[in-house]
Amino acid sequence: MAIFRLKVLSLAVACALAGAGSNAAAGGFGIGTQSGSGTGNAFAGGAAAAEDPGVAWYNPAGMMALPAGRHFAAAGHFLRPSFKFSNTGSTLAFSCVAPFPACPGGEGGDGGDWALVPNLFFTTDINPQWRFGIAVNAPFGLKTEYDAGWRGQLTALKSEIKSVNINPSVAYKASDSVSIGAGVSVQKLDAELTSFTGAAALGNAILDADDIGYGFNVGLLVQATPGTRFGASYRSSIKYDLEGTATFTGVAGAAFSGNVTAAIRVPESVSLSVFSVVNPRWEMMGDITWTRWSRIQQLDVIRTTASAGGAAGSTLTSLAFRWDDTWRFGLGANYRMSDQTKLRFGVAYDQTPTNDITRTPRLPDQDRTWVAAGVQFRPSKSGTFEFGYAHEFVRDANVNVTVPGVPGALVGRFKNRADIISLQYSHSF
Repeated sequence: MAIFRLKVLSLAVACALAGAGSNAAAGGFGIGTQSGSGTGNAFAGGAAAAEDPGVAWYNPAGMMALPAGRHFAAAGHFLRPSFKFSNTGSTLAFSCVAPFPACPGGEGGDGGDWALVPNLFFTTDINPQWRFGIAVNAPFGLKTEYDAGWRGQLTALKSEIKSVNINPSVAYKASDSVSIGAGVSVQKLDAELTSFTGAAALGNAILDADDIGYGFNVGLLVQATPGTRFGASYRSSIKYDLEGTATFTGVAGAAFSGNVTAAIRVPESVSLSVFSVVNPRWEMMGDITWTRWSRIQQLDVIRTTASAGGAAGSTLTSLAFRWDDTWRFGLGANYRMSDQTKLRFGVAYDQTPTNDITRTPRLPDQDRTWVAAGVQFRPSKSGTFEFGYAHEFVRDANVNVTVPGVPGALVGRFKNRADIISLQYSHSF
């Protein structure tokens, strides 16, 4: 009986940690929507565009390309991902036929839902050669949640990651054509991951953990010609030692609940961008971004308090991710209709770090293609409104998930897509 309890406990936490959230806007669990003006261009050219104070996030050196003065921007992004599972051959415990449990939740419904991601940016002159900026945003997160009792409840019910990042930075104008910048990040990460244990006495397993991590970013901006500039930026990885609790909701769950810790490192990234004024009407931009998602290979969950499941310091479970590095490619264009109105267009291709072997319903991510459009309207010299819309065509994602100690596998395909609506107001003073 004790061995059975240990197996059930390890299974429950493995299920609760088998993924790290999901995202409607970028590969992995990164959130790509980091400025309202960028949405209409599919976020192409972010490290070189320097159209508003959002450049303080993308490339701190780009602050030197803004007009003199103080600039403020507030943006809200409404994200609607969709993840719908279709069974293609699940077996035994995932088959929903006797002698295994029925699945009143069916195929889980739509695992995606609306989410709001806010951004705040501010930049100001220090003197003609120095500028200061700050970005407050959410670089990682979003959520998947499936109907209770669905076919895959042993692998995932709810997965939610939320982040808050505060990133002050400075820029220095080294010459008429070259600027450099650097900043630091203070970032809080919260995770809540839930699944059914497979045992009514233990109920659902809920992991709730958080930590604060620190990182840095640097950037370079080169004004090659009066109308063309190149940008390069690097953002460091951030290590988290997540601390929290593993809780079991069933009548016997209290004896198995306790404190846990797990170390995870979110990836570094490098971006190269170009922005060019082709003529008084047209502007063109593009970028390439590399993200080191291969940082996430395995997650070891360690007990920090003793429980019926094991002693403090013992390994509760080890989870394999085996993620790969990714590339993102974007192209965008702006058409100036008048002094007050600018139209935006963009396309992008964004790779997923996941694979068909270790992918789970917590993050049924796949490669995606962006198509975007937007409009900028300036009612005055100091105020600017931005509206952007992007649709992500996401490839179907196959899953073939096994759970230790449980016979059979969850085998199926997720049909995915995502929509993004962005609103932003910028003000200069």
